[in-house]
Amino acid sequence: MALQTESLVLAYDSKVIVDGLSLEFPEGKITALVGPNGSGKSTILKAMSRILSPKQGSVILDGADIHTLPANEVARRLAILPQSNETPGGLTVEQLVRFGRAPYQGLLGFSSTKDREQVRWALSVTNLVELSQIPVAELSGGQRQRAWIAMALAQDTNVLLLDEPTTYLDMGYQVEIMELIKNLNREQNRTIIMVLHDLNQAARYADHLIAISHGKPRVSGPPAETLTQAMLNNVFGVDADVIQDPRTRLPMCVVYGAIKNATSRTTSMRR
Repeated sequence: MALQTESLVLAYDSKVIVDGLSLEFPEGKITALVGPNGSGKSTILKAMSRILSPKQGSVILDGADIHTLPANEVARRLAILPQSNETPGGLTVEQLVRFGRAPYQGLLGFSSTKDREQVRWALSVTNLVELSQIPVAELSGGQRQRAWIAMALAQDTNVLLLDEPTTYLDMGYQVEIMELIKNLNREQNRTIIMVLHDLNQAARYADHLIAISHGKPRVSGPPAETLTQAMLNNVFGVDADVIQDPRTRLPMCVVYGAIKNATSRTTSMRR
């Protein structure tokens, strides 16, 4: 399923965050959006999921402007896991996951055999079957994140948007979530676009990396080509080396410190 942005302008009131953004996201691949805090990564994801309406430009999904399509139609093609989620008190894991089937249900909300099968599958693939009747509030951080991912999977979409899926999780849970994301992509060919802060996670799990600075893409391509010392200097303003991970042979960045008085973060780079 093809997804791209064309001349996208995004703003909060009069403050423009993204100005003239044109991007193409590879189908069936994992794309990581990286960049400094406030660079516009989450704002771009909000526009791509219709949470935020653009001032100008468009988000194109399979040749159609996503903001002109009916909401239910978009929800059947694209699912999003926001950065922070609040679960109503007492809601069980299964009840939360059922919400993912809302785009397929009528006004009365009756569930079909397909709905029930999809919920069971989403619980199974995220290893939550045994926890399905437990209140979400009682879960650990990693389990809770898996529950929200299961809800997004229950939507049965080809495109999955994830906004910082490993935030607030300890190292073990981060690896668990990232491995789940990779398996969803490799086994089901889902297009996954996620915002990440951890550049080494991006290098390890993403097929395509886009570095955003001041609402503009500064570099785009495979991590092996884009995760460079120059990119780390110019986009993040840090003194760092890029070495080869001894196990995966993928690039890995080692940061030594911030570049004092860095002013080059807006420097244009190869796209």
